[in-house]
Amino acid sequence: MKWLLVLAPAAALLERYAHDRPLLVFLAAALAIVPLAGFMAHATEQIAERTGPGIGGLLNATFGNMAELILALSALRAGMHEVVKASLAGAIIGNLLFALGLSMIGGGLRKHVQRYNAAAVRSQATMLTLAVIALILPAAYHSASARVEGVPLAKLSIGVSLALLAVYGLNLVYSLVTHKELFSGEDAGDAAKDAKDAKDAKDAKDAKKKHAAEESQDAHGAGDAHGPAWSMKRSAATLAAATCGVAWMSELLVGAVEPTAASLGWNDAFVGVFVLAVLGTAAEQFAAIRAACQDRLDLTFSITIGSSVQIALFVAPLLVLLSYFVGPQPMDLAFSGGLVLSILLAVLILGQVSGDGRSDWLRGVQLLAVWLLLGFAYFLAPGR
Repeated sequence: MKWLLVLAPAAALLERYAHDRPLLVFLAAALAIVPLAGFMAHATEQIAERTGPGIGGLLNATFGNMAELILALSALRAGMHEVVKASLAGAIIGNLLFALGLSMIGGGLRKHVQRYNAAAVRSQATMLTLAVIALILPAAYHSASARVEGVPLAKLSIGVSLALLAVYGLNLVYSLVTHKELFSGEDAGDAAKDAKDAKDAKDAKDAKKKHAAEESQDAHGAGDAHGPAWSMKRSAATLAAATCGVAWMSELLVGAVEPTAASLGWNDAFVGVFVLAVLGTAAEQFAAIRAACQDRLDLTFSITIGSSVQIALFVAPLLVLLSYFVGPQPMDLAFSGGLVLSILLAVLILGQVSGDGRSDWLRGVQLLAVWLLLGFAYFLAPGR
């Protein structure tokens, strides 16, 4: 798919000289993101091989969310606060339901049952629950005091934002320093679990050998497909360059998506929560699905849930604070009731399907079904 990179300069030329053809710009930029996302995915895998899925997933989420942050800052400068909130909510929903759902389906079709560190996933899911609570409070406060003038919603938003940033910082300390073993992707009971699941395994020793053989085969297959392993310097440089490319193409997408949506009859809510969110997080989705197909569920969860945690606890509150310096007026943290409800439903179904350390294709279908139901509701939402 590397040849699709030629569409990156083509999209830029179309945007400059054929701006009256937004659909062409949209398609060229969207297709150009595909190989760039592939480079990000492979660079993340190379880094994760040396640092573990915790740091690898964090780097992928951070670089992947750079595009979301850049787009949000552009919207802040234009005073498009509702678009910013919709895209942030959509990124969280897309990572938890769409990306993770497709990952579970892809991995489940290749292996009967996949396993991961349930304790790490529950820890991150709890952080998402905290984020939902933090989003409900400003929304409820705003709704209850809608008819009262001079309500200090801005002060509440600043206070909640500072609290979320502090919690996110402590979460990094927890996952990378004090309890990093939970996010290392290593589980001493993997061999015993494989022995139980593998029908032809007579004892734990045979299962351990089988587990090691599968990992060796995956590593050999990855080497055959992508050549020798990259150095850390090359992996980091590739990840940074691909991120810049995704951010560039994403900016072109934003400029073309509104006229394209108007011509196709899409409403603004659907565009913000689903179209822009899916395209803006394409790199993370690609990396997560690929990791699941290689039976690396710990990396998949680190990317998808880690990205959602970062958006909810870092990107959103950071944008609230930056809005006092960027744009015509400050942005509050009061998301609309529909957005908060959608995030809450995504977090609830995530807790149901991911708490026991087992994954199969049906659980992926369940996550994807919720995403499709929400998408259908947003698509039929009235008004622009």
